[in-house]
Amino acid sequence: MDSDRPGLPGGDKGQGNAGNVTPFRRPGEPVEHLRIVEAVLFAAAEPLDEASLLARLPDGAMLAPLLDQLRSHYAPRGINLVHVAGKWAFRTADDLAFVMHREAVEQKRLSRAGLETLAIIAYHQPVSRAQIEEVRGVAVSKGTLDVLLQTGWVRLRGRRRTPGRPITYGTSDRFLDHFGLESLDDLPGVDELKAAGLLSGEIPGGFEMPGLGAADDDGGLDEDEDLNAQENEDRSLEDPCQFAVSEFNRALGDDDMPKDGET
Repeated sequence: MDSDRPGLPGGDKGQGNAGNVTPFRRPGEPVEHLRIVEAVLFAAAEPLDEASLLARLPDGAMLAPLLDQLRSHYAPRGINLVHVAGKWAFRTADDLAFVMHREAVEQKRLSRAGLETLAIIAYHQPVSRAQIEEVRGVAVSKGTLDVLLQTGWVRLRGRRRTPGRPITYGTSDRFLDHFGLESLDDLPGVDELKAAGLLSGEIPGGFEMPGLGAADDDGGLDEDEDLNAQENEDRSLEDPCQFAVSEFNRALGDDDMPKDGET
C-alpha cells in the first residue's frame, strides 16, 4: 500500500510530478524538526528561549543545529532569525528598516492660551509680548509663543525704537494659507464674529476692532531691521542654530527687562 502513495520513493503514482510534490516525511526526521522550530518561531508573539523550543520537539532532538540552519537560510532574506537577550525571534532585516518606516502627521490641539495669543497677534500685529499680556490680562508663557513659532503661523517682525527695544510678532504667509485667507483684510470683523457666536452680545460701547493697516506704522517699528539684516550679517560666521536659539531666547526676555524708572 505504501508504495502507491504519491511522492514516495519507489511508488508508481506521482512519479511524473515528483519534483512538484513534497515527499512525505516522518515526524522523527530532522527536516520535520526544522519545520517545527520554524513554525513555532513564526507564530510566537514574543521571542522564545531554547527551553520553550525544545519543549515542542521530540525527545533527543538537537536544537542548536536547527537554529544554525534556519539562521543561515534566512540570512539573505527580508526576514532574519535573530538572537535577542537569550531568546530567538524572526525580525525584519536591518537594511530594510527604511521600508518599514511610516511617517504620520500627529494632530495637536492648540491650547486656549495659544488661540488667544494667536488672535491677539493676528489683529494687533506687530505686537510685543508685553502688549499681548496687556490685552489678555495674564502673563504669556514662553512655551505658548514657542509653539506658535514652531507651527510657522507666527514670525518675528522686528524691534521697536523704544526703551528695551522689544521684539514684535506678526503672522506669516503660512497662517494665511492654513486659515484660507488671501490677506489680513479677510480676517472676520465684529459683525462676522457676533454672527458666529464668538463675541458676547453685550459689547462695551465704543468697542472697535484694531485696524490692521494702521498697526504697521505704530511706534517707530524697525521692520525686520535687526533680525534679518544687520545682526545676521554681523554673525554670519557663527553657527546658525546657536544664533537662532540665542536670538529667540533674548527676544522672549526683552519684555521682562526693567524699563526706565523701574526697579
